[in-house]
Amino acid sequence: EALQQAGTRGRAVDQMRTFVRAKVADLHRQGLVLGGIGLGGAEGAVMSAAALMELPLGVPKMVLSPIASGRHLFDPLVGTSDMIVMHTVVDILGLNAIACSVFDNAAAAMAGMVRHGQTALEAPEHSTAVAITMLGNTTTASMAMRGVLAEAGLDGVVFHANGVGGPAMEELIDAGHFVGVVDLTVSELVGNVMGGVHVGGDDRLRSAGERGLPQVVVPGCVEFAVFPPHSIPEHLTDRPRYDHNPEFALVRANLDDMLAIADDLADRINGAKGPIMVVIPTEGFSIPNVPGGEFYDPATDAAFLERFVARLRPDITVVHEPLHVNDPKFGRRVGQHFLDLVHQSEGTTRT
Repeated sequence: EALQQAGTRGRAVDQMRTFVRAKVADLHRQGLVLGGIGLGGAEGAVMSAAALMELPLGVPKMVLSPIASGRHLFDPLVGTSDMIVMHTVVDILGLNAIACSVFDNAAAAMAGMVRHGQTALEAPEHSTAVAITMLGNTTTASMAMRGVLAEAGLDGVVFHANGVGGPAMEELIDAGHFVGVVDLTVSELVGNVMGGVHVGGDDRLRSAGERGLPQVVVPGCVEFAVFPPHSIPEHLTDRPRYDHNPEFALVRANLDDMLAIADDLADRINGAKGPIMVVIPTEGFSIPNVPGGEFYDPATDAAFLERFVARLRPDITVVHEPLHVNDPKFGRRVGQHFLDLVHQSEGTTRT
């Protein structure tokens, strides 16, 4: 009940973190803890790391997360403890070859890496993997989309679009791990314009196009940048803000930002050599982008879409879906659009 009445996601996560810290401390006092492993995305990693910090120095403790990277401050994951931190590379949403490789090595490290180490992952000769980008704002849709892909015999591999997940995905695309891409969450391009921790860099949204892979691109989370709450630049402090959790605040892009993002996103899409489709969720790009939400600004979003669509190559199909980006119906529609795109292309094998 206390969590339901917390008021914001951030306060609820903070309360959960307090509870789990007390629980782990109590279990240790009872002599029931030999070691601890924490696994999660942003919220799960921060909560589990805080709990594992309750264990004394010398008790093995490890946290695995897609936010465990040089793009993010390590203090929430390590503090002053002897924590072992491992980057999951892909997001925490189902098992796949990449995730299993990381998780197996984590278990081997806790039990004895020498005896149980995982061999290096190599691209399969006949992959069935489809790369997907996701944030907490697009999780529900991503889960629904993976179900559609799974029914077609494809394995959706999800990357946290947090400034590290996207670039990691691009590298693995170049290495030949995927037969296609559903770029549902392009927030890392916003970081390129506004700054923050979700900065994708110049290579973002280029590899699949250069390899000619089928791809569907959605402007999910296209209207905000992500900052630590205490590190928001002064010129952005008067912008609409949404506290996603105690460690990350989302800051709304203004009209000038959105037009720059529209140009950049369109230019990257226009460079694709293979089959590509754009699917637009007309009822909102993120969780707070709904009527009454912190990021609801239909005039700015309309200007973004007008500029974005006008700049796309005329041969690129643009589909407008009257749904919110995180609606499971939207996720299923995007999954089906990807399958249709694959079927319409000349073949589904990698070029």
